[in-house]
Amino acid sequence: MHQIIFSSQFLKSAEKLDNKVKPKLKSNLDILAENPFDARLQNKSLAGKLSGQYSFRLGKDYRVVFKFSSDSTIFLLDVGNRKDIYR
Repeated sequence: MHQIIFSSQFLKSAEKLDNKVKPKLKSNLDILAENPFDARLQNKSLAGKLSGQYSFRLGKDYRVVFKFSSDSTIFLLDVGNRKDIYR
């Protein structure tokens, strides 16, 4: 089981999410805590200025960006629409 830490930016962005997306976020965070590389999350390693960070999908249009603080700690950086989240 991994410990999950939420950044203030993540919490602000999560509050603004559409109510249809919030249940998916909750279920995916449960999966993330159990196994960050579970295939259901559709993780990907990010490149460029986001190198060292990862993202996973919340449906078709939303992504969560995170990084590993240690082997057992995951730091959630942000959540948002895929067209905006990587900027």
